[in-house]
Formats: sequence, C-alpha cells, structure tokens
Amino acid sequence: MPALHFVAAEQPDARAALQLMRQRYPDAGAEKADIIVALGGDGFMLQALHKFLKLKKPNYGMNLGSVGFLMNEYREDDLEHRLAAAESALLHPLRMRAETGDGGTTDALAFNEVSLLRQTRQAAKLRILVDETVRIAELICDGVLVSTPAGSTAYNLSAHGPILPIDADLLALTPISAFRPRRWRGALLPHRARVRIEILEAAKRPVSAVADDLEVRDVTAVNVAEDRSVGITMLFDAGHSLDERILAEQFVD
Repeated sequence: MPALHFVAAEQPDARAALQLMRQRYPDAGAEKADIIVALGGDGFMLQALHKFLKLKKPNYGMNLGSVGFLMNEYREDDLEHRLAAAESALLHPLRMRAETGDGGTTDALAFNEVSLLRQTRQAAKLRILVDETVRIAELICDGVLVSTPAGSTAYNLSAHGPILPIDADLLALTPISAFRPRRWRGALLPHRARVRIEILEAAKRPVSAVADDLEVRDVTAVNVAEDRSVGITMLFDAGHSLDERILAEQFVD
C-alpha cells in the first residue's frame, strides 16, 4: 500500500468521508505521502493540485461534489488495488501574467483555463495577439478564455469551445458571448503559442482575469502561455482515464 495523505472539501459529506478514510487507511501526511487523495468535487481537486504542486506527488480524487469530471467514484473499499491499477495523466498548466493599471503584475498557474471577464454591464473591448502578431484588433464580448486540454470540457465547453484530447499539443482560445466580430468562434493554437490580451478602454470597461480560482481585477493586459517546466500527475481508475472521459464527452446527448 502506498503512503497516502487525505484532504477534503469543507462540505459535511466530504468531511465525514475524510474521517472514515483516515480510520481505514493510515494518513502519512503530505510530506511523507506517495499519493495525495482528495475528497470533494472538481473545484476542490484544482485547489489540491495548486496546494501540493511543489511536492510533486500524484493526485487521486474521489467525487463528493457535483460533476466530478476530474474525480473517481467515491468508495471506501479496495483503495490499494484501485491505486495499483490506476492510469496516469500528466498535466501542464498555463502561466498567467496579469498587468494592472497601477503598474503591478500578478503571476498565477491554471490547470483548466485563464479567463478574462467583463466587470460591469458594459461589454469588454479586447485586442488579441498571438506570438506578438495582432490577430483581432478589437473583440467586443463578455470575455475570452485560453484553455488547456484538461480544462476544455469545463468553462471552455460551456462557452461553445472545442473539446481537446488530453494528449493534444493544443490550446483553445474561445470567446465568451462575442458581439463583434460576431462570427468569430475562437481558434486552436499550438501549445507553445504565447497569447497576449490587451484591454481597450480599461477604465470605462474594466475586466478581471481568473486563473483557475485566483482572480485579478482591473487588468490592463494578460499574457498566457503553457509552462512545460511544471507538471503534475493525476491518477484515474482503470478504464476511466482522463483521455477516455474527454473522448466520451464528445458523444454525449
């Protein structure tokens, strides 16, 4: 049995599950564990990935949330065999650098997506550059996002963006409620692409930037690129790997 460290979301059912799992399996603590076991939903899984990133330990989630796309089925039994047979997926995050009007910058990582969102009733006006070339001089919209393959079935899919296979060397650039150009539906970019999004009329039309669950308000520009120097492994039950889930998502009603 590998050494485990259990963490749980704040919801009562997740906290109850945490007690049961720790009674059944020894908890070695984060530093000594071989695997981090997260009990909760997809949002909590993302929090755990960020929290334990520097430990470079594989992460295995059990769903006690809503969708649970990044999670495995919650069961107390047979955890040793499930972990031994688990399939792995290596995730590389996006690195966001957000610039604000006061001259400050904020760096953050995102395993799902970096999204820019209007803060007021007025639509945002954005300029989009890819590898220092202006691709859209003025996008009028509610926002725009850059998604990893792992995050392509999350907010990106809700915004009618494409689903990306987990091993695709691609990023999805997807508008949110684009008004002009009305027919622009986004773009597929090579994973090495460097995206810069500049906010036009930032004082009149303020925009916030969000990397997973970290928000920076009143940004003036945001730079996004995949960071392949950072990687984290997620574990999924045999037959229910992340690439299979992403593939199956394309054939649901």
